Amino acid sequence: MPHAFAKSGYVVGTVGTLVIGFLCSYCIHVLLDSCYELCKRRKVPSLTYTGAAVAALSEGPAWCKACAPYAAHVVNAFLLIYQIGACCVYVVFVSENIQYVLTKHFELEVTVIQVMTYILIPLVMINWVRDLKYLAPLSAIANAVTFVSFGIIMYYIFREAPSLEGKHPAGKIRDFPLFFGTVLFALEAIGVILPLENEMKNPKSFVGTFGVLNRGMVSIIILYVGMGLFGYLQYGEAAAGSITLNLPSQTEILASVVQCLLAFAIFITHALVCYVAIDILWKEYVGVRLLNSNHRFLWEYMLRTVIVLVTFGLAAAVPELDLFISLFGALCLSALGLVFPAFIRICTYWYYVSDSERIRMIIKNAIVVVFGVLGLVVGTWTSLEGIIVKFSAHSVVLNSTDAGQSLANTTSSIML
Repeated sequence: MPHAFAKSGYVVGTVGTLVIGFLCSYCIHVLLDSCYELCKRRKVPSLTYTGAAVAALSEGPAWCKACAPYAAHVVNAFLLIYQIGACCVYVVFVSENIQYVLTKHFELEVTVIQVMTYILIPLVMINWVRDLKYLAPLSAIANAVTFVSFGIIMYYIFREAPSLEGKHPAGKIRDFPLFFGTVLFALEAIGVILPLENEMKNPKSFVGTFGVLNRGMVSIIILYVGMGLFGYLQYGEAAAGSITLNLPSQTEILASVVQCLLAFAIFITHALVCYVAIDILWKEYVGVRLLNSNHRFLWEYMLRTVIVLVTFGLAAAVPELDLFISLFGALCLSALGLVFPAFIRICTYWYYVSDSERIRMIIKNAIVVVFGVLGLVVGTWTSLEGIIVKFSAHSVVLNSTDAGQSLANTTSSIML
């Protein structure tokens, strides 16, 4: 969040986070309301995100009904890309923090790619856990570690009073898509909303003016605005893709401890996030074709391993935390969090409202769709452009290093 504010400025960042947070909350309410209506019509207790998309398109205009059979695959594709992208972010986060501690505190010469290689086998093994109940104790530990680490990070932010000196109220327009993608990645959790609401003892308490959803979202938005604003005012343009990389781990052991603790917490969370991707692929596409196979469990473990290797490969190819966060936030969450819920709402009530109400509904939700599509296209393009530039610069540095080494070896040989 401080890095996102460095792209937008402290005024635009604060207002922008509030607006994006409001849009995310609105679209979650829209999705839940549509699901309630579809469940009543179909007389079913609950619907998944993909189920809601299929049901809504089946009751929409004629051209939407023709697209209904493909809706589940489209939603699943975006969910898969997002979950795998989040896993890539986690791999980079863990590796960068461990590498930072090793190089700054212990003065060891090690690269981020090398650290990724070291944690690859443990990542594969933790993702071999097939039952979430065995990950629950580790998840509880990770939550406690994150809470303590957050307090320590706040101590470093306010140890010296944050200042407006040298900070910009507004950033460059071309950097705003990076801010948009990052904030959306941080705030949006549309994939877990319906499962969470479906598992509640009293689902009605989830919505409402002072329901669980609104209280949770308000708390999160305030927390993220505070972290982004004061983190930026403290570290300015030097704010890294993760604020942990701004902590003085070279001189203070407490900062190194925080980085290691959060790396551990996110390492555990990788298995939880990857579980969603595995669940979709296995239950919807792979497992159903292997019901009679004698090696079904073996195939499942192979799938789990392949997904981890994919996240590792993507993270190793472009180990840039900030660009990964912005890319997957803009690419997937613009669609899942903004565009799809608004579109589901339109289809759900298409034949169940008056003409005037339909027009108002279309205009209101079309604004959200346009905003989401713009964020998806521009944010994805900007993030990919940044990745290409970083990758090109990295390749140039490597080639220059190799050329310099070759020249040095040749010179030494001639001298000898």
